[in-house]
Amino acid sequence: MRESLRRLHDEGVEVEVLAPSWKGLASHAIDGIAVHRFRYAPAPLEILTHDEGAPSKMANRPWMQLLAAPYILSGFLLCLWRCWRFRPDVIHAHWPFPHGLIALAGKWIFRIPVVLNFHGAELLLIRKHPWVATVLRFLLRRADCVLANSSFTAQKVKLVYPCSVELSPYGTTLSSAEPVPGKAAAPFIALFVGRHIERKGLIHLIAAAALLDPLRFQIRIVGHGDLTNSLVGEVARLNLANVVFTGKLSKAALEQEYRSAHCFVLPAIVDSKGDTEGLGVVLIEAAELNLPLVASQVGGIGDVVVDGVSGLLVPEKNPQALAAAFQKLADDPEFALQLVHGAHKHIEQYFSWNTIVAKQLALYVRLRLGR
Repeated sequence: MRESLRRLHDEGVEVEVLAPSWKGLASHAIDGIAVHRFRYAPAPLEILTHDEGAPSKMANRPWMQLLAAPYILSGFLLCLWRCWRFRPDVIHAHWPFPHGLIALAGKWIFRIPVVLNFHGAELLLIRKHPWVATVLRFLLRRADCVLANSSFTAQKVKLVYPCSVELSPYGTTLSSAEPVPGKAAAPFIALFVGRHIERKGLIHLIAAAALLDPLRFQIRIVGHGDLTNSLVGEVARLNLANVVFTGKLSKAALEQEYRSAHCFVLPAIVDSKGDTEGLGVVLIEAAELNLPLVASQVGGIGDVVVDGVSGLLVPEKNPQALAAAFQKLADDPEFALQLVHGAHKHIEQYFSWNTIVAKQLALYVRLRLGR
C-alpha cells in the first residue's frame, strides 16, 4: 500500500492517509505523504492493528472486540475533520470493515465518492460473526466503486452482495534484478518470506524438508510470528539440518536472500479460522527477482501462479507435493528458467505498477467527474 500511495503521489495526486495509532504513535509523514493517526485507547491498548492483523487478533483474544467501537468512532470523527479541512475528491477505504463505516463521514456530509477496497481479511470475520455480512451489504450498496485484490476476493465479495467488483492488486516493493552470476548449484535453496502464522502453512514446508536430501536441498525461512517458537521446536524435534530460520531481515539482507535462492515457496493453506491468502504479493516480488515459484492452490494465489506457466501449484497441506516440486526444479534448470520467463510476462501484463497506478488514476478521475 505504501508503494501504491508513493507512486500516486509521484503522479501528482495529493494524498492524505487516515490510519489508526499504534501504541500511541502520533501523526507523521511517510514519503512526503501526511499520515493522520486517530487515537482509540490508552497507548498500551492500541494494538488492534499491525503484525497479524485485527481479525486474527480478535479471534485469538476476544477481549480486543471491546476496542472496536472506540476505534470506529475515533476514526469517523477524524475522517469528518480531515474531509472538512482537506476536501478530497475521493475517499479510498481499504479493508471496508470497519473502515467503510469511517469513510461514511465524508460521503454523508460532504458528498465525497467512496471506493471500498477489499483485501480478504474483513470477509473472514463473517465466519464467526454473521452480522458483519449485514454491515458489508449496507456499505456495498452505498459504495461508488468496489475493488478487490484478487479474483478470489472478488468472488467472496459478490457472495455477500451481488455487485460490480474491479480487480486492483498490488505490484512489487522490490527492484527488478538480473540473475546473479555464479549462484551456487548446491544446495538447492527454497526460500520462504512472510509471517509465521497458521495460514502460511510452514508446518507442511518443514515436513517437506524432512523428505529431501539435506545435502542437496535447504529450506530458508525469513520472518517471524506467533508460531516461530513452535516451528523451531518442530525442526529440532525432527533433527533437520536443512531448515534455517533467519528472523526478520533488513531490505538489503532480504534482497540477498532472494538472489541466493533457487526458488520461492508459499505453502499457504486455508487455516482453522477459514483464512487464506487473498493474493500473495510476495510471489510477485520473488518472480521479479527471477525465482521460479512453488505455491499452494488456495485463495488468490492462482492469479499470480499459473501452473506450469508462471510457477508450480501444489495441493495445500501436501509435503510430498512440495518436495516433488523442489526436486523437479532442481533436476530441470531449463524448466525453472522457463517458469521465470513465464512469470515475468504474466506479471508485466497483470501486476506492473504502471498498469495498476494508471487504472487507479482513471478511476479517481471518473469518480471526480461523476461518471
